[in-house]
Amino acid sequence: MKRLLTPDLARGAMLALIALVNSAVYLYGRPYGVRNHIVETDLTDRVVSALVVVFADSRAYPMFAFLFAYGVARMAPERARSRNVWLIVFGFVHAVLLFPGDVLGLYGLLGFGVIAMSRLRDRTLLVLAVGWLVLTAVIQGGAYSMPSNGERSFFWSFETADPLAALALHPVEWLMTPFGLLGVGAAALVGVWAARREVLAEPQRHRRLLRHVATWGITAAVLGGLPSGLAVAGVWHPGGLWLLAAVHAVTGVAGGLGYAALIGLLSTRIKRPNAVVRAIAACGERSLSCYLFQSVVFVLLLKPYTLGLGGTLGSAEVAVLALATWLVSVLLADLLRHRDMRGPAETLLRKARELRSSRA
Repeated sequence: MKRLLTPDLARGAMLALIALVNSAVYLYGRPYGVRNHIVETDLTDRVVSALVVVFADSRAYPMFAFLFAYGVARMAPERARSRNVWLIVFGFVHAVLLFPGDVLGLYGLLGFGVIAMSRLRDRTLLVLAVGWLVLTAVIQGGAYSMPSNGERSFFWSFETADPLAALALHPVEWLMTPFGLLGVGAAALVGVWAARREVLAEPQRHRRLLRHVATWGITAAVLGGLPSGLAVAGVWHPGGLWLLAAVHAVTGVAGGLGYAALIGLLSTRIKRPNAVVRAIAACGERSLSCYLFQSVVFVLLLKPYTLGLGGTLGSAEVAVLALATWLVSVLLADLLRHRDMRGPAETLLRKARELRSSRA
């Protein structure tokens, strides 16, 4: 099957947002506040942390889920099942050794759901998506409604100096991760619906739909994320956190869909991809390797039992580090593209699937 520019471009750009979100989790050694973010005193750090919350937090992963479900829905079921199994394996290893907030395993499970959902009618898919959003609001609201006492409420391993003790916490934290990413289920349902209409494969035919989703989705994400952003920055001290978290989660799904639609719209203007577009798309084509590359860099630089920079960097500095890491991954992916090579993780995934098929 010929690769599509729009999904690869969207995945490549999305990894910049994921880098921003994940890198903030590595900060430690200071009191924690709303949404488990560290309490910043420097104005620049406060502004950056607010921007990350408004534009990326709970927005990047729904976009990823939409793109993932879109791709799985277009695959042959047998190929998709094999890929899902190995994503779960990759996710477990990634979570235990590097990042307990791993989503690969969750998306592997989600992939099996996508295969089952592909049999549902369009109307049923969209009704289920709305129902899932309600469930997301209830559970996410409860998860983030506990008033902060200055301590972490999850991901305790990120402030644990003993590497063995931190690694022992990783499996437990990995099992908690789905509760913080419930919104991806609704985005995946919409992804199946969009795949049937070839929305990203033929964005020119769906400009009006993409324009509406981009406009209203991103607007909802900004308006819904602004209260949480102001609270994280310490500008506003809300009395009730349940509604704050519920609105943030639901509008995050809208934002993820809006970002995907925006990339789709931009791709309709690209007649001949330039070097920048090709490099970002190369990153998206090798998104598994680039995602894992981020974890390796962040663990080496930020964890207490490595260089420990997470205990000294502020939100602005770690955001710069995150974007620099993403940029390096883009350049490395483009280098592989020039050599007509897959990413190392994609190569390993393909060999694992082929080995399993040969034994079947």
